[in-house]
Amino acid sequence: MKLKPLSDHIIVEPIKEEEKTKGGIFLPQTSDKERPDQGIVIEVGPGKMTSSGKLIEMEVKKGDKIVFNKYGHQEIKVEEKEYLVLKQDDVLAVIE
Repeated sequence: MKLKPLSDHIIVEPIKEEEKTKGGIFLPQTSDKERPDQGIVIEVGPGKMTSSGKLIEMEVKKGDKIVFNKYGHQEIKVEEKEYLVLKQDDVLAVIE
């Protein structure tokens, strides 16, 4: 299944960092950990329309690694894979 976001929405695959101890033991993700705030852009919508009918193009593109607001996005699951849907306004930076 392919997701096609509308307007200024972005589909993001979150990057979940595993925590590793100095001895090399990986600690499992738990619910009290912070939410992810980085991800890879999977798809972007065409952009947002202004009230005058002008299209404001997207500043991010497919494949960008981004930092986004930890709250305010929608979590979805498609074919056993988790994604986030957020608006371009929720993107704080592109990691280069």
